[in-house]
Amino acid sequence: MNLKVSAAVALLALLAHGAVAQDAKRFAPLPMEALNPAQKAWAEQIAVPPRNAKHTNPPYRAYIRNPELAKRLSALSDYLRWNTSLAPRLSEMAILLTAREWTAQYEWFAHYPLALKGGLAPDVADAIAAGKRPGSMKPDETALYDLVTELYRDKKVSDATYKAASAAFGESGILDIIGIIGYYDLVSMTLITMQAEPPNDSVKPLSALPRRTP
Repeated sequence: MNLKVSAAVALLALLAHGAVAQDAKRFAPLPMEALNPAQKAWAEQIAVPPRNAKHTNPPYRAYIRNPELAKRLSALSDYLRWNTSLAPRLSEMAILLTAREWTAQYEWFAHYPLALKGGLAPDVADAIAAGKRPGSMKPDETALYDLVTELYRDKKVSDATYKAASAAFGESGILDIIGIIGYYDLVSMTLITMQAEPPNDSVKPLSALPRRTP
């Protein structure tokens, strides 16, 4: 083998190695036959309605590494997704605000269509994507936006914002909102850690925003 051929072979080997490294996934999907009994039981539990989820999809393929935690997370998710006092329009809006806070691309990809389906106006969702205050929110959306934004930005809630949120949602509803963003903070951190990216470009990805200064 001459020098040029040897160099070409070496280059191909390096490229192949790089491709494998780039294709490697954190929390790689586990086939059903590789699951232990606790993992398999949880995988079967989430595969039925209303979730109809696959344990090989984000964030479940991370959760399944810890099936005891996964059981509790999925129970919390079930309540926060389908059983709170909030209309889907509002719960999905809260999730979009969390996805924007973390620039969690997979979370945004999954919930942007659900927010629109739930009745959130596209211009409201698009303003959230741009990191801007939406200009045409309904009164309950304004109350939710101000509560969530102050929690993330200011790490406190003003009396005026609390009063508006209490009037719109009641004290129980405020806890529902806090529960949603708290749970989806966890989801965002999981998705970012596992480097989960949207499977296609059917939803415009979030752009990076400037770092927030105190």
